[in-house]
Amino acid sequence: MEENNLNRIELDGKQIILVGTAHVSKNSAEEVKKIIDQEKPDSVCIELDEQRYKSIKDKDKWRNTDIVKIIKDKKAGFMLTNIILSNYQRKIAEQFNINPGQEMIQGITSAADTGAVTVMADRDIQTTFTRLWRKVSFWGKIKLIASIMYSLIDDEDITEEDLERMKTEDMLSSALSEMSKAFPTLKKYLVDERDQYLAYKIKNAPGEKIVAVLGAAHTPGVRKELFKDQDIKELESIPEKSAFSKIGGWIIPGLIILMILFTFTVDTSMAFNQVINFVLWVGSLAAVGTIVAGGHILSAVTSFLMAPLSAIHPLLATGWFAGITEAHIRKPKVEDFEDLSKDLYSLKGFWKNKVTRTLMVVAFSNLGCTIGIWISGANIVNTFLNTLFK
Repeated sequence: MEENNLNRIELDGKQIILVGTAHVSKNSAEEVKKIIDQEKPDSVCIELDEQRYKSIKDKDKWRNTDIVKIIKDKKAGFMLTNIILSNYQRKIAEQFNINPGQEMIQGITSAADTGAVTVMADRDIQTTFTRLWRKVSFWGKIKLIASIMYSLIDDEDITEEDLERMKTEDMLSSALSEMSKAFPTLKKYLVDERDQYLAYKIKNAPGEKIVAVLGAAHTPGVRKELFKDQDIKELESIPEKSAFSKIGGWIIPGLIILMILFTFTVDTSMAFNQVINFVLWVGSLAAVGTIVAGGHILSAVTSFLMAPLSAIHPLLATGWFAGITEAHIRKPKVEDFEDLSKDLYSLKGFWKNKVTRTLMVVAFSNLGCTIGIWISGANIVNTFLNTLFK
């Protein structure tokens, strides 16, 4: 392996060897095997988190996937994002005949072969995404979602220039590269904080000789962070929602209810019209969202019935009910999970697969409900003002 890809560091009586790899290089796996065989370390740190490691290790992971539980645990959006990002990795693998991340798998195998302890040194990907999501503004979230969805329908080939860039980025960062340009703050959560987390895990790995297999993008940052102190509890924590976001979900429904109640005191028929208008807009658009996602007619009916209640109760979400209904009626089978890589070839396949379709029902019914709240809410405000100043 080229010496500039190796960083040997002496720290507190430990010898730490940082191995900078290119996630899309065909030679990286062989180089990782060679260095671990030569060095025979006590520990091998891998740029993976436990969740991603288990998904690699568990060959029957799809058989153990309970999509209803995923929806109930509020992880539908996280799973959908992971599936879309995996589509990006699939494009790389097919276009350049490369298996992204193979060097990490080789690091795990070589550690076992040499008797070294394997340390999953990366931060949990859900923690990374949650911290990122909590720090992005409302409009930032809209743009972020739009960027992720665009990556699904973007069928353009990855250029050689893109490939060269990926050789100096980790897979997560490269998959979100265009979004990183639009949101410079993403780098803090996708790279900088993970550099800190990786450094903490590496220098606290057992033994006196440690080999760390890292993407080239992380090597410079980790090298610097090794000589600093990290607040691991802070890095693993989920930021509290802002005071506004905590009460904001109650303010809009509360105002809508108060305005309708006020209208009742002035004009009962007009107030009833407001209620009907609210129910129809919110319920209909949630149902339309479900249908656009390819949901079953009963899932759409569920969306229509539950959306008005969800709209005035922030702890409920239309998508939960619609998604669970969809999952029960068209329960994804093992082959649906196994066919994901094939179905992600096209937008049609994405909508056809029962796994992605169920997740889209969750997302689109929620989106429809939200749009309905804004439209009907504007009408209620207008009626309230006209009544107030009549």
